[in-house]
Amino acid sequence: MKTSSVFLCFLSLSFSFLIYGQRSQSKAYVADLKEITDIMMYDVTSPVAAARYYAYSTLASYELLAYRDKQHSSFFDFFQRPIQNSFPEPMDLKNPVMAYRYALLFSASKLLPSGNKLQNRIGSLKSALSASEVCYIEAFVTSIVAYANQDGFLQLNNLKRYTPKRGPAFWQPTKPAYMAPIEPNWNSLSPLFLNSADQFLTKPPVKYDLDPKSEFYKLLLEVKQITDLNNKEYNEKAAFWDCNPYAISQIGHLEFGLKKISPGGHWMGIAGIASLKAGFKTDKTILTHTLLALTLHDALIACWDEKYRSDRVRPETVINRTMDKTWSPLLQTPPFPEYVSGHSVVSSASAEILTLIFGPKFPFRDTTEKEFGLKTRRYKSFQQAADEACISRLYGGIHYRDAIDEGVWQGKKIANYVIDKTKSSFPYNK
Repeated sequence: MKTSSVFLCFLSLSFSFLIYGQRSQSKAYVADLKEITDIMMYDVTSPVAAARYYAYSTLASYELLAYRDKQHSSFFDFFQRPIQNSFPEPMDLKNPVMAYRYALLFSASKLLPSGNKLQNRIGSLKSALSASEVCYIEAFVTSIVAYANQDGFLQLNNLKRYTPKRGPAFWQPTKPAYMAPIEPNWNSLSPLFLNSADQFLTKPPVKYDLDPKSEFYKLLLEVKQITDLNNKEYNEKAAFWDCNPYAISQIGHLEFGLKKISPGGHWMGIAGIASLKAGFKTDKTILTHTLLALTLHDALIACWDEKYRSDRVRPETVINRTMDKTWSPLLQTPPFPEYVSGHSVVSSASAEILTLIFGPKFPFRDTTEKEFGLKTRRYKSFQQAADEACISRLYGGIHYRDAIDEGVWQGKKIANYVIDKTKSSFPYNK
């Protein structure tokens, strides 16, 4: 009897250590991604570029996993652009999780402008791997990076520069920095799953019209009236979901970048929070982040395609010109056209992906913005968080309601297209 009890106790302890080890490894992967996010903030990476970096970095770690473990499908089977580069022959890895983390960080170091800041983290992993393992992983990642660099990104600087159109209906630079528009040619990049950037076209924006009876004027007035309420709850929601990498603080004649996270970065943070709460093993944590990142990559290509097609003026510009020249939105207006709302596309797409994996009733505490001095917010579901993120753009005074509604539509459409295309081959909700 005593022997049996001791044996059961031993099994229980062994199982506990196994679970703890799995969670610890997932926690390390999430921490690696946070380091990548921090470097993007340092670089003031645009929302679209951030999504691209997340996509290819997580893809490198996932595909290494799938390539050596045939129980996992490859995403390349579902991309519209085939990979041209061959991978090295699979090898046995003594510590696969260390290898997946190394692939994530090594690929990010090659893609991010300040990727060299990852060298310390990469070095600590490198010391835990054999020389042959390191060579194998780096050769594998080199093929992924080569694939990424064939998407049109490297040619962006050679494309025609954007010039703001003349006319009151079109976007113009806004204060305080009056920055040039960000990434006007992003729709020239090759999507991963989508056939083209315009595969899921939104409705055209409401026509510019300052007649007080017009639909546009009603949208404009709604922005001003809601912002002028100075409602505490609305303001807190707007601030929490600001996610503007280009936000600037002005002191006299000096301007300082505030270094904020991107919308995609915020949702990648939520994916990490949820993965750890659910106690996911490392492979499921990697799959979760990769699916989300790949979806956001395509969603933002589609969003930016519409932004520079409709090229609609921001509320701040119209209100200053026609209603109140001293008015300012609660949030700083980001430096690109208004329609559709990028955060609405990102948040609605993210909610679809994470609900697929974690279920429709997964409560969580969002601590993503805590480092920026904002309180933790609690949500009963990813959909509730997405709904709040989307409407926060109206509360913040930077979007009209139709841009939010159509952004939600586009984000959901793209996420469900990705899900429908891949769900039969991936254990998303198992």
